[in-house]
Amino acid sequence: MTLDTEKLIQAAARARQHAVSPYSQFKVGAALLTITGEIIGGANVESASYGLTCCAERVALFKALTEGRTGFVAVAVVARCAGGPMPCGACRQLLAEYAPEAAVWVADSEALGVVHAFTVRELLPSAYLRRT
Repeated sequence: MTLDTEKLIQAAARARQHAVSPYSQFKVGAALLTITGEIIGGANVESASYGLTCCAERVALFKALTEGRTGFVAVAVVARCAGGPMPCGACRQLLAEYAPEAAVWVADSEALGVVHAFTVRELLPSAYLRRT
């Protein structure tokens, strides 16, 4: 595991502590690493109207984008889930649009030293993207 990987996994684990998951109790944290070395965290936020729930990856991405940050190198996602939590389809789509070159690292919050790595393209081959 590289220093960047470790730092980003730790940041996602810290972000997870701020998850708002009163219905599922499934707390997820995410952290994005920019090309300038900044780390932006996010956690999942649930709603009683479940479709309004927002995943940690999207919270971190939306936060970063609305603060003017672009150029993402990696995203880490952490939850208590064997093997680490995999991004959902909506998160994969947004990562394909806004962080297509980013590495995706996932880890179980109980085993932060075991990180599984993917590319966005592996997670969403033939993504639907705006064609110019």
